[in-house]
Amino acid sequence: MAADPVTERRPVDVAVGVLFDADDRFLLTSRPHGKVYAGYWEFPGGKLEAGETVEAALRRELHEELGIFIASAEPWKVELVDYPHARVRLHFCKVRTWDGELQMREAQAARWQTLPVEVRPVLPGTLPVLRWLAEERGHVGATHAA
Repeated sequence: MAADPVTERRPVDVAVGVLFDADDRFLLTSRPHGKVYAGYWEFPGGKLEAGETVEAALRRELHEELGIFIASAEPWKVELVDYPHARVRLHFCKVRTWDGELQMREAQAARWQTLPVEVRPVLPGTLPVLRWLAEERGHVGATHAA
């Protein structure tokens, strides 16, 4: 039997920040033009570099993308997602405090959201997080627009 090419792919580790503001809304950003899934909405973050911890990668990525310095990152959940272009292991961390004002350094858009999110389309790897937030918050119904 031939090996499944999807399960044979080594996952790319990605640190993802679920940022919350004082009103407990969460930040979603759009994927910039020129990237795979451009225009889709996701939680900000990026790939771990060699030897980097999840928190170190998240600190670097959020500064590079959003111009902020996070105080701490609370490890939350890990999700493996198979996209046509890559297999990614998403390390989600909750972030509640940071220094600096949000700057969209990659020409992306950003929106503070609650459930159900109003922005669309939502990146497939973001959907599990919306379900987890719904469970934590006792939200019943859709988490996003279809």
